[in-house]
Amino acid sequence: MKHAAEPRLAAILLALWLLLNDSFSAGHALLGLVLAIGLPLLTASMRPLRGRARRPLAILMLMRTVFKDILRSNIAVASVILGNTERRSYAGFMDIPLDLRDPHGLAALACIITATPGTVWAGLSPDGSTLRLHVLDLQDEQEWIDTIKLHYERPLMEIFE
Repeated sequence: MKHAAEPRLAAILLALWLLLNDSFSAGHALLGLVLAIGLPLLTASMRPLRGRARRPLAILMLMRTVFKDILRSNIAVASVILGNTERRSYAGFMDIPLDLRDPHGLAALACIITATPGTVWAGLSPDGSTLRLHVLDLQDEQEWIDTIKLHYERPLMEIFE
């Protein structure tokens, strides 16, 4: 079953097309419009679950938290790399229990964790209940569990579930 083109998705794709081409000519606009409407229609069958993000304020608050955490992590990792902080061998893997089940929320969580320096999403259990995380500075597992669950998982559940 084909889904109608999502106007917001088409607008975002068109804007990205024009920005990436660094041209606002009529030809680029027309081609971008055809691609922005046509590609989502052609790939609709590959997306069995439609994402529904709710609570715009929660999205903005999550974005603020993520940007703040990324900045803080960049400074901490740079400090270790530049030698301002004693380099210790605390890197390791850990498991975090998850309550989030929405695939779009899990994808967003994976992006957030991987975009934050010092952490990498290493896997998800087959039943989706446990996140495997690699942490560069793993001194306190409970602190990481609390950070992931409170800073990211809870807002993502508000947004997607």
